[in-house]
Amino acid sequence: MTAQVRSPAAPAVALAGSGRVKKTRRPARVAALVFMITMTVLWIVPIVFALYVSLRPVEDTAKNGYFSLPHGLTLGNFTGAWVQSDMQQYFLNSVIITVPAVIVTLFLASCVAFVLTRVPFRFNVALLILFTAGNLLPQQVIITPLYRLYLLIPVPEWVSENGLLYNSYAGLILINVCFQLGFCVFVLSNYMKSIPHEIYEAAVVDGASLWIRYRRLTLPLCRPALAALATLLTTWIYNDFFWAIVLIQRGDKRPITSALANLQGQFVSNQNMIAAAALIAAIPTLIVYVALQKQFIAGLSLGSTKG
Repeated sequence: MTAQVRSPAAPAVALAGSGRVKKTRRPARVAALVFMITMTVLWIVPIVFALYVSLRPVEDTAKNGYFSLPHGLTLGNFTGAWVQSDMQQYFLNSVIITVPAVIVTLFLASCVAFVLTRVPFRFNVALLILFTAGNLLPQQVIITPLYRLYLLIPVPEWVSENGLLYNSYAGLILINVCFQLGFCVFVLSNYMKSIPHEIYEAAVVDGASLWIRYRRLTLPLCRPALAALATLLTTWIYNDFFWAIVLIQRGDKRPITSALANLQGQFVSNQNMIAAAALIAAIPTLIVYVALQKQFIAGLSLGSTKG
């Protein structure tokens, strides 16, 4: 037997090499840390400044400017914004529009994604491309034809009191569902493809129908993706201002984003009260994010550990 002789210089070389790796990684880590801190500060500063302005009396900012030290803080801007803009009614309008739109979008998107990924047929890839391509269409392009359609298409009176999609909750729900459906189908179809085929094969052997495989097997496994999409959809639809202005004529049916526009004066605007109203309007989206935080983070990391 021959004894293996190890060179004493080998560990030293290895340690020196690891030291060089650490030295080369340290500047990169410092740069990444500085970048993240900078982006965080840039993201938080507008929110903190809006809170600072909303707590100052309008007379104080008018006399000393917005970037001066406060001579007093008050919650009067929040109460004034709530009363003057009739926020209670606008909050109710946003709930009536957002909740059904999110539920319908997720239900239809999950159904379409399940069929595209688990039911083999010739045009499944083409349909997936078609749904995805719908997200590339700018909303402003279809204002005129959509406006005319909403004035021509009759609907039952239980859907809209005027018999049209225009100036109705149903019209806003429909347009939000149409524009958000493609993105949700794309995300859910990619996630459903990662579910092992053996699970569905076992379900088929047990006699599970297509509906049972969708409702009892696929939906529970897609809970993180559905929660992440629900958080994003709630934020996007709740904050929509464009379609509310175009498709809603009466102010008492517009969502919460329109309440901020009601605080704008013709000649002078109370920016302190507008800042307070904007913070009040942001509370529901924060509640949704906090409630679905774990599922949302899990949904964002989908597929990160695969491969």
